[in-house]
Amino acid sequence: MATKILASSSHSFENECKEIHESRGRWNHLIQALVTRTQLECRRIRETYKDMYGEDLITLLQKSSLRNQPGVSPKTCTALSLWMLHPHERDAIVAREALLQDNDTNYQALVEIFVGRKSSHIALIKQAYLSKYKTQLDQDIINIEPPHPYQKILVALSTSHKAHQADVNQHTAKCDARRLYETGEGSPGAIDEGTVLEIFTKRSIPHLKLTFSCYKHIYGHDYTKSITDVNSGEFEDALKKVIKCICNPPNYYVKILFASIKGMTADRGAITRVMVSRSETEMDEIQRVFKAKYGIELRETICNSIPSGDYRDFLLALANKT
Repeated sequence: MATKILASSSHSFENECKEIHESRGRWNHLIQALVTRTQLECRRIRETYKDMYGEDLITLLQKSSLRNQPGVSPKTCTALSLWMLHPHERDAIVAREALLQDNDTNYQALVEIFVGRKSSHIALIKQAYLSKYKTQLDQDIINIEPPHPYQKILVALSTSHKAHQADVNQHTAKCDARRLYETGEGSPGAIDEGTVLEIFTKRSIPHLKLTFSCYKHIYGHDYTKSITDVNSGEFEDALKKVIKCICNPPNYYVKILFASIKGMTADRGAITRVMVSRSETEMDEIQRVFKAKYGIELRETICNSIPSGDYRDFLLALANKT
């Protein structure tokens, strides 16, 4: 069945949907077929299947997962469900799950969303979140208990997506870099949170990236080094991670993937989240940085650390996308 689906060149996907319908119960074949498709093709297949049979493929996968049907792991069903969603719907679900973690909010997942998405995409995420969960994403972040420094940064970034001007201005970036210096390592004591949050609130992600580049050019080292040199607290630790995600996304994601694949973090969902969200945007660069940093291919690390099965095959298929 998988071979037929892969070989089809039809843009209507009706034949694929018929084969999927006739192979109900053999979801492992469906998984291998769909993961080789692009996310857009998967969404088209999902829409066509719903039109033809009145059932949603994601709902069927989730039911199969709950029933523990042979050949289908719950992790794979979850991953493939995310793969088939529109990106803003997927991010809305990821954000909700991040906020509802049993032990602690998954700030890492929220940072990836607010740093790694364009403002137009953030607006769609918030709409999808409100539609699905009947509550405002911004307000849910503000209401997190117990309070955490990440909240302040995320609220500032959320505001920036609504209020900033998209233009990246060299002069303004240099001025912002100087303000960061003067209220940070250029003055005694810890950094001024208010100045940092004000800049984060008013500037776009590309502008912030330019600001930190200007800082290094003017003062000879990264802004994150100046944070490390002061009495670092929770706010400074959170700020460093956010800046690393802004300035060097591939390196940031590589570290996240390695820690998650090796079981070195409680954020076990990071493998699926990062592989699904970055596979069609910067997987080539992630693979290059991964090999340079750890001396081993991402695919090989997946094979060595994750048990054989449909979930590992799913991750390998995503790793092979270029």
